[in-house]
Order: sequence, then structure tokens, then C-alpha cells
Amino acid sequence: MLRENQAFLAYIEGLYQQQERKDKVIKKHYSEGQKLLNQDEKPTKVILIKDGITKCFFAGDNDKEYLFEFLGQGEIVGEVEFIKKRNCLCSIEAITEVTAYAISIDYFSKLIKTDLQLNNLLLDVFAERIINTSTRASYQQLYTIEHTLSRLLTLQSEQNLSISKENMASYLGVTVRSLNRALKKEENKKDFPLT
Repeated sequence: MLRENQAFLAYIEGLYQQQERKDKVIKKHYSEGQKLLNQDEKPTKVILIKDGITKCFFAGDNDKEYLFEFLGQGEIVGEVEFIKKRNCLCSIEAITEVTAYAISIDYFSKLIKTDLQLNNLLLDVFAERIINTSTRASYQQLYTIEHTLSRLLTLQSEQNLSISKENMASYLGVTVRSLNRALKKEENKKDFPLT
């Protein structure tokens, strides 16, 4: 539910520290609600999250959002768009205060051609995304909304997050009304635990 990648974070922090002028990899700060990338716009940087949590979502023609993942430390965004030379597939928005490393396109292009470590990290990221996507799709087919909601509420508690009902519903792929029913069932379970 919350994706993190400490190996990628360590790699980018190393690049950030090594540069003399700090102009190829820069540190940026985003406020809650601020977008790091916008769907359908051309990315100007590849971004890696240093601290904080973002949501990765797709906005449909009907203005409804589908939330793919919550992204935390070490997660990279904008690299697929760079590789495929296309506009952003989805938007990335800060749901907490976020600090991120913004990597210039020229520098990322040079690294991708010359740095085997970066390529191995990217291969690992892509493989992990395929696994996560198929696991999540299977999970949503096999388990009820309530079961997935329980996991989401646990994440919220463990990370001390405040996830809006709209974001929860978007992540679960349901309406806010359906979410409210599931939340009520979850609350009733706490009042009357099964033995």
C-alpha cells in the first residue's frame, strides 16, 4: 500500500552529495496538496521522494480519480515518461509535506546510458511494479472491500496519516457512499469483536 525503496534513495543521495554545484540533482520541497507531476503534462524532471508521502492517481474524463499507490521514501516518478518520451500517465500529489530530489532530464539521460547501478535499480522498480499491480488486482478480486479497507486503516494508523475518505474510496475503487458503509461495518466489528 505504501511503496518505499531505500536502495534507490541511498543511490540518489550519493549522487546529490557527489555533485559540486548541486545543479543536476536538486532538493525540492512540496506542501500537502501540491503536485509533483501533472497527468498529461510533459515532465521536466525525474523525481525521487526523499521524505513524506504522495499519492499516484489517474483522473478520468468524468473527473473521478483512481488512486494507484501511496509512494514514500525512495520511490521514483517520471522515469517511465522519460524512457517512453511521453506525457505523464498520472498525477503525483503530496499528501504530507514532501522533500524530493529532482533530477534534470539531461543528467538522467546521461546516467541511464552509462550507469549500470541505475539501470539495475530501474529494472528492480519495474519488476516490483508489475508484481504489485498483479497482486493488487488479484487481491481486489478475491477479497471484500472491508478486508482491503482494514489494511488501509492499519497503514493510516502506522504512518500516523490522515487519509481523506475521497482518497480511500479512490484507492479502493469504490464510491464514498460504499466506503462509508464499509467503515460502518469496520466500526461495528470493533464494538462487537468476533470470538
